[in-house]
Amino acid sequence: MRLLTLTLATIAFTFSFACQSQKSSDKSKKGWIVLFDGTNLDQWKGYNKENVPDGWEIINKELVLTKGGDGDIITKNEYENYELELEWKISEGGNSGIIFNIKEDPKFNNTYETGPEMQILDNEKHPDSNQGKNGNRKAGSLYDMIPSSVKANPAGEWNKVKIRIKDGKTQFWLNGQKTVEFEMWTDEWNELIADSKFKDWPGFAKYKKGHIGLQDHGDKVFFRNIRIREI
Repeated sequence: MRLLTLTLATIAFTFSFACQSQKSSDKSKKGWIVLFDGTNLDQWKGYNKENVPDGWEIINKELVLTKGGDGDIITKNEYENYELELEWKISEGGNSGIIFNIKEDPKFNNTYETGPEMQILDNEKHPDSNQGKNGNRKAGSLYDMIPSSVKANPAGEWNKVKIRIKDGKTQFWLNGQKTVEFEMWTDEWNELIADSKFKDWPGFAKYKKGHIGLQDHGDKVFFRNIRIREI
């Protein structure tokens, strides 16, 4: 009887430990929503369109813009406070971007009319790397507003991104290093806009909640492992 009791106790302990381990594992994943895992585009649509444009394709479990000119894609859902993670690589001489706080409305023809952008660029061969002010059009920058302090991997190599937004306080990360940090809708923010190409754009950066977009700038670009967690 004693041996049976010890055996049952051992089984109970093992089962309890396994459950605790599973709970810890589940907790570490809690809150993350997969936006793209290489199998489908169910979380995406074209900007001001019902479906994903034909130029965006899944190839080898990567989201690829194979044909420019079909338009940007956006998340079907809107987000306000969150962490976004993804990986990108750009073609030689290529340009793209990650755009956020996008307002989808027929009165706006493009995502960038309302949404600020984290720049994606081949810094070595695209002319934007030498335009703007202090490098604020290079990869990892808040496009045309704040230059990145981090060197991106070159064309054809993957770069890992994190964007964190909480009550307007925003951080961009590239390959584990913070590139820029800023707070939206402050006096300093308004000054940045006034000193940028967006100064006379009536809808730019006016919305505190919106869609997240991937830009069709006409150049081949690749994305993978896209996920988001609201905070």
